[in-house]
Amino acid sequence: MLRHLATVTLLVHDYDEAIRFFTEALRFDLLEDTPRGPGKRWVVVAPSRNAGATLLLAKAVGEEQQAAVGNQAGGRVFLFLHTQDFPADYAHMKAHGVRFLEEPRHEPHGTVAIFLDLCGNKWDLLQPA
Repeated sequence: MLRHLATVTLLVHDYDEAIRFFTEALRFDLLEDTPRGPGKRWVVVAPSRNAGATLLLAKAVGEEQQAAVGNQAGGRVFLFLHTQDFPADYAHMKAHGVRFLEEPRHEPHGTVAIFLDLCGNKWDLLQPA
């Protein structure tokens, strides 16, 4: 049986702000933005339409979810964005205000730099070796 990870929920403060960040700064595709009742939407983005797993941008509701925004992995790197052109993606992201926590470094597994999404979750931008 073939199985794969389809969607990961990412808590955000605001749908439209998150859509702008992911589509402009990270150049993700907006796959779906469907109203789901008062104040709720089903918002799905992905690095590209056929790139595997997607992100469900979910507006945090209530104290518990609000507290988790930006800290979904307890301070560790949460998500890994693979690229085939690290220099171009790094330059684009920097030009669009993405905050990197370090300069790019070369590791045995590839070129990598940790950045923060709009809510403060840590990501790796990684071009595998």
